[in-house]
Amino acid sequence: MPVRVILAPMEGVVDPLMRDILSKINPYDLLVTEFVRVVDQLLPEKVFLKLCPELHQQGMTANGTPVRVQLLGQEPQCMAENAVRAIELGSNGVDANFGCPAKMVNRSKGGAVLLQCPDKVHDIVKAMRQAVSSEHPVTAKIRLGYEDKSLFMENALAVYEAGATELAIHARSKTDGYKPPAYWEYITEVRQRLPIPVIANGEIWSAEDARRCIEVTGCDSVMIGRGAISLPNLADTIKTGAAPYTWEQTLSLLMSYSELELNGRKSDYYPARIKQWFCYLNRQYPEADALFRELRVFKTTDEIRAVLDKAHRALLATP
Repeated sequence: MPVRVILAPMEGVVDPLMRDILSKINPYDLLVTEFVRVVDQLLPEKVFLKLCPELHQQGMTANGTPVRVQLLGQEPQCMAENAVRAIELGSNGVDANFGCPAKMVNRSKGGAVLLQCPDKVHDIVKAMRQAVSSEHPVTAKIRLGYEDKSLFMENALAVYEAGATELAIHARSKTDGYKPPAYWEYITEVRQRLPIPVIANGEIWSAEDARRCIEVTGCDSVMIGRGAISLPNLADTIKTGAAPYTWEQTLSLLMSYSELELNGRKSDYYPARIKQWFCYLNRQYPEADALFRELRVFKTTDEIRAVLDKAHRALLATP
């Protein structure tokens, strides 16, 4: 059975540069942006274009992978108006975020906190669906709940009954955070109940994890987030059976990323971004953990680049 693999919308991680790099080495079916925060107004085009520059290319990455804008907000009409704008600018559908666990977002009544109110979830998705023409997907991503999982089916039904095209489920509650395990069996129940496609998300770190998730849930689509950063070619291993990247391949990718990051507008953030990526790579590669212990004490770009360059040269020189 062909497996559809989607890159998750990881706030502060999967930015345009990361989407570009990962889509070049993986046959992703879809990429979802970090969220566009919607409060009480129709946002100017520049907000969408900054977060999703792929809109300048008909909503595609340089290699032709479709990108979908994600919106986060609590006012149905405002979410609908911004959904229309995203579509008009070229987004491949539009996604509603009901999964973000960030305290600041939840305090302002956005993200996972809305899972306490299935009627509100329904109203938001319905407004978006009614505003966006039928040929464009309107999708949603939820967790299993906020403080507990008691409303998981109510929220899934709310999304479906509102007219959503498909539903992605992160198989944990907000309170669960990112702590293992992921409760895939809840996704199984939703998939059996809903006639629309259901996308499974949570604790997929390898092709074997994806296989087991598909077996448990019965889904033919998976969404990967932290695993995609930990193992850069994870989607390729899932879809084609490719061998996982070696540390040499991954370090070479880091060097390419560094060049692109330092040539971009975010060069001032390079030390924080590269350390962030290492925190994910440490799970997959012992070599990453050792190198991170060496570079984490440095704060400047030049110092960190010197450590990486030295490690890369040494690796290339190894017989």
